[in-house]
Amino acid sequence: MTTTLSERTSQSAFDGSRLRVILLLDLHDGAQKQFLEAYEHMRNQVASIPGHISDQLCQSIENPSQWLITSEWESAPPFLAWVNSEDHVATVQPLHSCVRDTRSLRFSVLRETGAAFEESFEPVKGGLQAAPRLGDGVVRHALTFTVKPGTEEIVAKLLADYDSPQARVDEHTRLRRTSLFMHGNRVVRAVEVEGDLLAALRHVSRQPEVRAVEEAINPYLEQDRDLADPDSARMFFTRAALPTVHHVTTGRHAAGERKRHALFYQAKEGCGMALARLLAEHDEEEADNAGSPIESSTIFQRDDIVVRLLEVDGALDAQPALALGIHGPGKAARLARLLDGEANAVPTTDQDAARFLARSEMHLVTDRRAAAES
Repeated sequence: MTTTLSERTSQSAFDGSRLRVILLLDLHDGAQKQFLEAYEHMRNQVASIPGHISDQLCQSIENPSQWLITSEWESAPPFLAWVNSEDHVATVQPLHSCVRDTRSLRFSVLRETGAAFEESFEPVKGGLQAAPRLGDGVVRHALTFTVKPGTEEIVAKLLADYDSPQARVDEHTRLRRTSLFMHGNRVVRAVEVEGDLLAALRHVSRQPEVRAVEEAINPYLEQDRDLADPDSARMFFTRAALPTVHHVTTGRHAAGERKRHALFYQAKEGCGMALARLLAEHDEEEADNAGSPIESSTIFQRDDIVVRLLEVDGALDAQPALALGIHGPGKAARLARLLDGEANAVPTTDQDAARFLARSEMHLVTDRRAAAES
């Protein structure tokens, strides 16, 4: 099932097109044999994942320490479900000791050329991206983790009071905005980057003011980590990743009139991607609704956690059903079936929707924008 995307959509996992994943690797000297053994194990695991089509391992003809792994998937959702799973974390763990540096790139397939595609006896699984998406030069990503119950106020103060890191990363990359929210004992940090996301995340992790606050919150985290241990830090941030699965913006509302909000949705087990898709469908409809107060929506999803970041012209609770991603009884019923626990009651009235919104809205701890450059 694909989602019909508006021309205002810059990021989406829901267009039904095939996905090409590229992993660039730089190996440590002498690690080639260990790497090949780890890759053989990994590829056998990945071959059994639903939605996986093929993969290739390539070695540079110029520098033997440089390798490339490419894989093709029927669409983005099965890949995202796999790459964000605990099984994936365990499967790729043996690769870490072999690799000096990595970079992962993900692309929807837009066009294909050549006889192999035109005269294939077997139909190629998955479709092609219908049209290029028009972006704004901004990459959006989020991290999420939980803190020990009872420490929420302490953590919120630590995360609100630190000095902002330097925005300029390099000639091509710049931090644009960081928003930090809490929902109970869950923290969500959403970042916007112009340029290379990985370079920006590495830049931030090295900044003394950021390292100080990360060390300060360590005692309050539910998942232990040691930032001085590369394996421990890598494992923590791998599990904390909350990728963007959809972003749409309208361009109708002036920046000075917009307010940022975040909503937290806990899906039933195995229903996180379906819930994210439903909310994306709603936001696509609102993008074409000239009267909608929603300027933009970014949906983040990992496993059964979905976070919807909204830029809204006016008060969020003025139209609670619209803000929640509900438009009509049919969509309300679909939303309820996908939600976990007491939140799955169908909000059939404005009062129900308002109560639902009060449970779902996250507390904004801090929202930092980089100063405009001359």
